[in-house]
Amino acid sequence: MTSAPPAARPPSGSRGHRRRTVVAALVLVAALVGGTFALTLDGQRDRERERSERTATEAGSGAGERDEALLRLARREKGDPMAVGDVDAPVVMIEYSDFQCPYCGRFARETKPALLREHVEEGVLRIEWRNFPLFGEESERAALAAWAAGQQGKFWEFHDLAYAEPRKRNSGAFSEKAVVAMAKKAGVGDLERFRKDLGGAEGRAALERDRQEGSGLGVSSTPAFLVNGQPILGAQPGSAFTEAVETAEADARRNSEAAGPGAEESSK
Repeated sequence: MTSAPPAARPPSGSRGHRRRTVVAALVLVAALVGGTFALTLDGQRDRERERSERTATEAGSGAGERDEALLRLARREKGDPMAVGDVDAPVVMIEYSDFQCPYCGRFARETKPALLREHVEEGVLRIEWRNFPLFGEESERAALAAWAAGQQGKFWEFHDLAYAEPRKRNSGAFSEKAVVAMAKKAGVGDLERFRKDLGGAEGRAALERDRQEGSGLGVSSTPAFLVNGQPILGAQPGSAFTEAVETAEADARRNSEAAGPGAEESSK
């Protein structure tokens, strides 16, 4: 069997010319593509810059409205059993918490006492509690039990007992029997009423009100706080809360002075 004869090769000069032509064409295409890409990128950057400037302008114009909406979340209800501090305090801190949340417990034991002593008792700060149960049936029962204790003026006593020590989540620490015993220890006088309130529709409606408020703000973990509308997430060090309260107080005083005499009275 014989092999086919080798194909005829073009002259070396023709090969070199064709190679140079291809290379030149590739260089030209690359230059054109690169130029087009650069122009496209520059145009995209310009559009993004314009969009960012427009967004910043729109955000700035709506910031005041958003701040006012967050400030209005402070209920400032006289006789609210789940709040502590003067109803007209210049600073309101709203707290969204779960009684089975370990970080909420840490805040309650380590940070809140100083806030009560240094700011609430001085008339600067009001703290408003919002039930925000995240961890199932026992979290909800604890929330409802705290609300029921509050109906007899013992919310904060129940709160302090519930957070007195770390508790293993969903271990029975907030079973019905346990919360009744906790209510008794907290000083709730009418335990029959407590049991009724614990399972009643009014407590459930109050719980859902708090939960919907937090969910509407995007709260997805606890503890979460609003200090005159400014968010603080997690069990931050006490200095973070002190700084937030002092800044909010200064802003509130400044705004009150800018509004002129009589503005504070007319707003009540």
